[in-house]
Amino acid sequence: MTDFTPISALVGGGLIGAAAVLLMAFNGRVAGISGITGSVLTPWSAAGDLAWRIAFIVGLLAAPVLAQVFFGGVTQTVSSNVPIMIVAGLLVGFGSVFGNGCTSGHGVCGLSRLSVRSLVATLTFMVVAIATVTITRHGIGGL
Repeated sequence: MTDFTPISALVGGGLIGAAAVLLMAFNGRVAGISGITGSVLTPWSAAGDLAWRIAFIVGLLAAPVLAQVFFGGVTQTVSSNVPIMIVAGLLVGFGSVFGNGCTSGHGVCGLSRLSVRSLVATLTFMVVAIATVTITRHGIGGL
C-alpha cells in the first residue's frame, strides 16, 4: 500500500514544472529525460550541448540525496525482483523510442504546449500504467 502525500507531490510537481520552464527559457529545449539521456550516451548527437545535459542528469540524481540530507525521510519503493525491473526498463526504453519521447517530454512539456501528439502519447501512458497496476495487483498476484 502507498501513502498519498499531497504536499510533497505538489512541491515535486512544481519543481519539475519549474525545471522544464527554465530549460525551455534558457536553452530552448524540452525537458524530455529520455532525449537528454540518449544524447549524453551518444555525445556526437549533442555536439556543444553536452555540458548542460550532464548537469541536468547530475541534478536529477543529486536531488533525492540532497532532500534526504536536508529534510530526511525520503523513501522510494522499488521492486526487488531484478528480472521484472530489467523487463520494465527495456519496455520503458522501447516505449520512449516508439513514442518519440517519454512521459516527461510528452506529459510535462508537450501537454503544456498543447501538442495533440503529446496528448495521445500521455493518454496511452496512463491507460497502460492503469492496466499494468490492475493486472499485477489484482490479476497475477503482485509481482
